[in-house]
Amino acid sequence: MKKSWLLLTASLLSSMALPAEAALKVLACEPEWASLTTELGGEWVDVSSATTAQQDPHRIQARPSLIAKTRNADLLVCTGLGLEAGWLPLLLQQSGNPRIQAGQPGYLSAGDAVPRLEIPTRLDRSAGDVHAAGNPHIQQDPRNIARVAEVLAKRLAVLDPQHAALYQHRYADFMARWNAAIKRWNTQAAPLQGMAVVSYHKDMEYLIHWLGMNKIGTLESGPGLEPSSAHLSALVQLLQQQPAKLILRTPYQNERASLWLEERSTARAVMPPFTVGGTPEATDLFSLFDDTLARLLGAAQ
Repeated sequence: MKKSWLLLTASLLSSMALPAEAALKVLACEPEWASLTTELGGEWVDVSSATTAQQDPHRIQARPSLIAKTRNADLLVCTGLGLEAGWLPLLLQQSGNPRIQAGQPGYLSAGDAVPRLEIPTRLDRSAGDVHAAGNPHIQQDPRNIARVAEVLAKRLAVLDPQHAALYQHRYADFMARWNAAIKRWNTQAAPLQGMAVVSYHKDMEYLIHWLGMNKIGTLESGPGLEPSSAHLSALVQLLQQQPAKLILRTPYQNERASLWLEERSTARAVMPPFTVGGTPEATDLFSLFDDTLARLLGAAQ
């Protein structure tokens, strides 16, 4: 009897350990996709992010620890659209992982699931860091998060068909909460409609588009080009004719140019979290947009 009880206990403990052993290993290129994968996968996914909110996702080093995570991943979730072009190809090559190469089920490009802004009609490197496939900073529109969630849930089910029903259930639950949150955010954001803003880089376009704001300039003279004295001086003159309310920057961009312009105009500098982890309050996708609106509305008062 004692032996049977021990065997039963061992069996139960073994079955309880299965979720951790069976978890899909997912590497997200950016924190927003790591957070979304966790929402959809729960305990059945083991998720890590290649970058943090304090890093420019254009410029990441392929560190040995990151190569190891790529080598062991079952699924790679990246924005695509050229955002990771400076480091992801090298990472994929050095990983030697055939499961997550482009075109394989283990590779998901979130940018392919959304309508893109700013697709250039011509490419000219003299214009700065221009993305041929369109603006890649898609995560700042919650409607894009919903579009990516649908594709990601289906991909998780393909890679782990044993738990397909679980992924579908979590997706349905997430979307119910997400759609309710979007409705609430749209109501809260009404005062921002038509508000004139300046951004540091062309990385706030989806946020500005979603909120119906009016961008009248950037601190950079061109995408990826550092703010110059001549360009900033011209921007001051522009704001005298077309006053802006807010100056937007990300957590990884230097605040100096924003504060310089704030001192010389009526606009207020503000730093939305940009992605999950960008501020202490933005701990997941829901609080990302809660805190974004709170900061924008607070600065606009």
